[in-house]
Amino acid sequence: MNTPNKLSLTRLLITPIMMFFYLATFVPYGKFIACFLFVIGAITDFLDGYIARKFNLVTDMGKFLDPIADKLLITSALILVACDGTIISPFGVIALVIVVARDLTVDMLRMVAGSKGIIIAANKFGKYKTFSQDIALPILIVYAALLQITANETLLAVFKWSGYAFLAISIVLTLLSMIVYIAKNTVVFVDKKNKKE
Repeated sequence: MNTPNKLSLTRLLITPIMMFFYLATFVPYGKFIACFLFVIGAITDFLDGYIARKFNLVTDMGKFLDPIADKLLITSALILVACDGTIISPFGVIALVIVVARDLTVDMLRMVAGSKGIIIAANKFGKYKTFSQDIALPILIVYAALLQITANETLLAVFKWSGYAFLAISIVLTLLSMIVYIAKNTVVFVDKKNKKE
């Protein structure tokens, strides 16, 4: 197993540990530990792709592990802050549904394209989406942690609204990414028989 794949595997292993510390209210500063683990996971997401491309270490295992590890880390963190009230209801659930729907749509699109020998490249909105998520979620995790230890309204407001702002940006980019993927790859939906006719 090469280095990029080890990094992806590390991200997979980090995710349940992050969830444990977020939910383990009996652990002092558990949510801060969860935030630290999320940031480490996000860094591995950048590093595994960079190393794989730079040193030509792209493998089929990497193509399988990387997106799963990425989606699991992001979705798990979003579930945590959406379901415990850190994000005001119903906006957390709506954000979660949009993220999951986009990922399922793109994955199914790639699956159909792959069956036709078509390769779908990543688009820039997808990269921007991931970057904004990697900023929004740690801020929201820290906000959740601060809610338990401080009553400083100014500090709480800064983390709350900055987290909400980056999350809103990420949701807009998520929708744009999905739309661009579909719009640029409509050929995937063209049936060969109909094309001949």
